[in-house]
Amino acid sequence: MNATTRNYLTVTAGYWAFTITDGAIRMLVVLYFHLLGYSPFEVAMLFLFYEVFGIVTNLIGGWLGARIGLNLTMHIGMGLQVVALLMLTVPDLWLSVPYVMVAQALSGIAKDLNKMSAKASVKSLTGQGAAGESKLFKYVAILTGSKNALKGAGFFAGAALLQWIGFRGALLVLAGLLLVVLAITALLLPSGVGKLKEKAKFTQVFSNTPAVNWLSAARFFLFGARDVWFVVALPVFLYEVLGWSFMEVGGFLAAWVIGYGFVQAAAPGLLRRGHQGAGPDGGTARAWALVLLLVPVGIALGMTHGLGLAPELAARLTDLTRADFGWLAEASAAEIQGAVLIAGLVLFGILFAINSAVHSYLILAYSDFRKVSMNVGFYYMANAGGRLAGTVLSGLVYQTQGLTGCLWWSAGFVAAAWVLSWPLPEVAAGSDRQDRRAVDV
Repeated sequence: MNATTRNYLTVTAGYWAFTITDGAIRMLVVLYFHLLGYSPFEVAMLFLFYEVFGIVTNLIGGWLGARIGLNLTMHIGMGLQVVALLMLTVPDLWLSVPYVMVAQALSGIAKDLNKMSAKASVKSLTGQGAAGESKLFKYVAILTGSKNALKGAGFFAGAALLQWIGFRGALLVLAGLLLVVLAITALLLPSGVGKLKEKAKFTQVFSNTPAVNWLSAARFFLFGARDVWFVVALPVFLYEVLGWSFMEVGGFLAAWVIGYGFVQAAAPGLLRRGHQGAGPDGGTARAWALVLLLVPVGIALGMTHGLGLAPELAARLTDLTRADFGWLAEASAAEIQGAVLIAGLVLFGILFAINSAVHSYLILAYSDFRKVSMNVGFYYMANAGGRLAGTVLSGLVYQTQGLTGCLWWSAGFVAAAWVLSWPLPEVAAGSDRQDRRAVDV
């Protein structure tokens, strides 16, 4: 095994360990504070600083990584996550909303430091040229896809640990495991990955590369399009309208995230044929955004008009297959809406994963070695901003317009991402504009 592969696997393993704790702590906080009698709004407020400080961290994290090295910022993120976990082990009387919000703020800082560091490190470790670009797409897709799959696994881990050893026991186990991973990765990784030889200026965090700016704007709306209906509206709808239990809602959302991660990791294989082995480009981003746009529109129309169309559809299916589809004509509105929603969610997850994988590759492909950490930080600042906007709108729009209203907002956000993708250029082989020797790797 060569040094590049070993370092990539070390970064990935550290990212995996952190991601499991990130999913687990979210599930632990939601379930335990619900048991303590917190209202849904209070529980939602606990995560407000998590998203807000994620935006701030992404703004300055790339600059910090360029000054002190990506391996060090990754380990700082792990250390902050350990502190955030231990902060929640205090007695229940101390667990006020402001106190937990501070702990979640630290967790949000930790998560985005770790994510920025891991993804920017991949750029520094894979090399330049056509071979490097092809390897880059594969490596970043595996890293990102596995992260999403393991975040879903973290949901299960948090719930299981809460049931087996209680809230504080679960937090101590997670903190201990992450501390061990921190020590191991600190020993194995070379120092100074992604660190510039000259001191990076803070003003450099704002990209002067048009492709990075356009892609970041598209990323804002892409992730807003997911969270505007997925974060609050979807679980509430599944519970209140479709009558699912808490375990069914949580299990389904975790399975969706895991499946989404697997598709994202497989994206290079799915797209390779259309690019003759090369990575995607701006045209790829536009094409997949347009396909994704059709899904929330289709779900919204199906949920609105599905009941009226059910008898006609049942008759046509019966004539076509000679099987009895009478049950479809007699289905209730909730059953039809549920069927449309689940089918749409599966399709949305597949297409969204491909869109996300294309974006995750392009931000690295458009970045040169000298500014990769700062460009990635700026890009994920936009990503965090989209999540925050989507989260706030998810609750507000669902309360005033219902789930279909959230879906139309989602469609509008995807349309905005598609429009903002038009200026994105192709990615030329060996497109890095600066000499790799300017970076200590």
